[in-house]
Amino acid sequence: MSNFHDLIPPDFRRSIRGPLRWFFLSTFASSLGSGLALSFWVVYMHNVRGFSVTFATGLLAASAVVGLATGALWGSLTDILGPFRVILFGYVSLAACLAAWAFVHTTWQALVVGLLMAAVQGAGWGPGATMLTRMVSEEHRQRAFGFNFMLLNLGIGFGGLISALVVDLHHPFTFSILYLGNAVLTLATGLNFIRLRAFGRPVTDHHDDPEKMAEGWREVITDRRLLRYVIASLVLLIGGYGSLESGFSLFVVNNDGISAHAIGLIFFFNTTTIVLAQMWVLNRLDRRSRSRILALVGLFWFAFWMILALTLALPKVLAVVSLCVGMVVFAVGETMLQPIAPAIVNDIAPEHLRGRYNAASGVTWGVAGTVSPLFTALLFGHHLGNWWPAAVGVVALAGSLMMLDLRRHLSIAEDGRVIG
Repeated sequence: MSNFHDLIPPDFRRSIRGPLRWFFLSTFASSLGSGLALSFWVVYMHNVRGFSVTFATGLLAASAVVGLATGALWGSLTDILGPFRVILFGYVSLAACLAAWAFVHTTWQALVVGLLMAAVQGAGWGPGATMLTRMVSEEHRQRAFGFNFMLLNLGIGFGGLISALVVDLHHPFTFSILYLGNAVLTLATGLNFIRLRAFGRPVTDHHDDPEKMAEGWREVITDRRLLRYVIASLVLLIGGYGSLESGFSLFVVNNDGISAHAIGLIFFFNTTTIVLAQMWVLNRLDRRSRSRILALVGLFWFAFWMILALTLALPKVLAVVSLCVGMVVFAVGETMLQPIAPAIVNDIAPEHLRGRYNAASGVTWGVAGTVSPLFTALLFGHHLGNWWPAAVGVVALAGSLMMLDLRRHLSIAEDGRVIG
């Protein structure tokens, strides 16, 4: 029992009641749906629907551009209308897109559904981060983001296991089932946020201050602390999540020659590690330099890509075992990244611009989602797929160096060396 108390301090446990509990439940339900289809998108497009790898990765890149273009809009609407209205619209619209995605057969159908889905996806994360920030005290902010990420991965892990049991490359409708299930859970998540609308209203405290009322995106994009963080985060994400989503399953199935059924198992090791390790890692992040921790994330991800590269020389059974170990390594990096990154952004952000700051931070995901598929297509299209993991690993190392440089541009408090 004492170990449990050490992992989750009593004061934080007491805060997980009522509204915050419903927020965390929404995270789990949404991620359970995402886990059903998250790891199979490129395989679904190429191996099931018959689209070329170039088209599939190109659509990923185009979707990221659309998400990037609409990110500023969602950030502004979050500050003007409040995060609740944006989130509700985003989840309902996303559910409709996911349901349509289950029946895509032609190029134009894929383009329309993919780009519409990209446009509304930005209405979820940024406003959600803004709402979560309002629901917890500043001293619990970093821990709340970490706990939320743990639940997100718990849902993805269970979703991945379900998808591994259902999916069959020879029966395309099994993939449609996954997307329809994702749509139902996404809609349920959006409706659940109705309970939390009190925390999603627009901020009006600054309306009596003409100077603050005049502030907007100009103040956001001229904040050099945020700008340096965004650039460093972008490089790190290209060396991490962006490439994992755009090329990992493709590499495993087509280069390693491993069955698609194994992908769900491999990702399960990732999510299980996050669930088991997140709270332990959180307790070791307090009062430590956030920028140095993010640099360490890049090193863990470099190790992951090197393991992936080595699987080419291994028998299939050993390759699967190595990939499971590699996913554990990648996951440890995630447990450090996810609590730290939003905490830095929300410590920098003033309350009346918080939606825009979170949207600016979200730009890194959009750009990484654009560059990573293009980079993947470039190497695979020129028959250099075997070199792809090593190239991505070098990018991860570059992200580490940029995060180390970020430290001298943050205050002691913003860098996390003093909390509370």
